[in-house]
Amino acid sequence: MKWIGALLFIAATTWVGLEWSNRLSSRPRHIRQLKNALQILEAEMLYSQLSLEQAFRNISRQVPLPISSFFDGMSQEMQGELNDFIRVWEKHVKQLVRRSCLSSNEEEILLQFGRTLGQHDFRQQQKHIQLTGSHLQRELEEARDLQWRYSKMAKSLGLLGGLFIVLLLL
Repeated sequence: MKWIGALLFIAATTWVGLEWSNRLSSRPRHIRQLKNALQILEAEMLYSQLSLEQAFRNISRQVPLPISSFFDGMSQEMQGELNDFIRVWEKHVKQLVRRSCLSSNEEEILLQFGRTLGQHDFRQQQKHIQLTGSHLQRELEEARDLQWRYSKMAKSLGLLGGLFIVLLLL
């Protein structure tokens, strides 16, 4: 019975390590998807001159989950009468951060971007999109560095930590 418990404990700690490693690996991918979505938004706004609702709908069709669910939710909320865009934007950004592996830094970047979205002319809006893209690029580089530095360690730490605790308790 002790050995079954020990194996279950080792399996659980290994799973935690793998999950931590997976989150470290997913964050750069989600940031890249978000950057791509902003580039599509820029093209839709400047060249197609679509409304935000239509642009969000088009973006949701072109990017993968969980980023597509963010833009899909925004486009659905904008179909009706929208009283407070910033409040809706903040709600959906918080949901996106919960569903994805984005950190609080990306959340803050998106919140700041949402405060400027639709408030300026096309050229100013393009500058805000590019500024947000450069902030996300900085976060992408940091996320890649963290992934490179800690991903293997997280996997190993889960397994070895579980083994160590089991050996101490047996």
